[in-house]
Amino acid sequence: MRLGDKIAVVTGGGSGFGEGIARRFAEEGAAVVVGDLNGAAAERVAGAIRAKGGRAAPIAADVTKGAQVKAMVALALDSFGGLDVLVNNAGVPQRYQPLTEVGEAEFDRVFAVNVKGIYWTAIHAVPALKRRGGGVIINTASTGAARPRPGLTWYNGSKGAVITLTRSMAVELAPDRIRVNAINPTAAETPLLTEEFGTITPEMRARFVSSVPLGRLCEPLDVAKAALFLASDEGAFLTGVCLDVDGGRSV
Repeated sequence: MRLGDKIAVVTGGGSGFGEGIARRFAEEGAAVVVGDLNGAAAERVAGAIRAKGGRAAPIAADVTKGAQVKAMVALALDSFGGLDVLVNNAGVPQRYQPLTEVGEAEFDRVFAVNVKGIYWTAIHAVPALKRRGGGVIINTASTGAARPRPGLTWYNGSKGAVITLTRSMAVELAPDRIRVNAINPTAAETPLLTEEFGTITPEMRARFVSSVPLGRLCEPLDVAKAALFLASDEGAFLTGVCLDVDGGRSV
């Protein structure tokens, strides 16, 4: 059990990458708080974990709201006794379109969730990690930050901020024995893909796949395995790392 006796909070844990991470962490012994804007989705994932003998607690939480993030961290403390791993996975896409056609409301939402959400989790989770004598923070960024493409400019910018925040947090929190790393997934088999591009035609899918040297899209389990490595003692000397989980697409 690579995460035996560890306690984790996973934001955006009700689907996609977050669900994969929450399930994989639980399989490796972690108690998991599954946070998601969709409370029913969080309950579904937590229930599936408990059905397999794992420990999980769901909570409906909007990461753009400080009070709700505080409650999510408090749930970890009250239910399981502490916090060792924080996964900042909650994120929203931008609809694929020219940068000048993105409305202010959409721009604000992208940065509020993808960037401000990390601010709020840091405010409320870092003190809890310090009390444990250290811990791990994992941020979900994107290959769109490291290898940006037209049509997703503001989303790419928000994920670029995630990478910069990851590196800065890693340096600042290292004396507290808190490691901070990021994962950069490529286009993936998650609901966010259709939110970005609408209906995915077979031709569009083939075009996505053709851009990945390993010949397929990213899957939640791919990201979950990377997160498990970074969260476990196997990644004990890694901090400030931005790990591409992209089948070679960023090469």
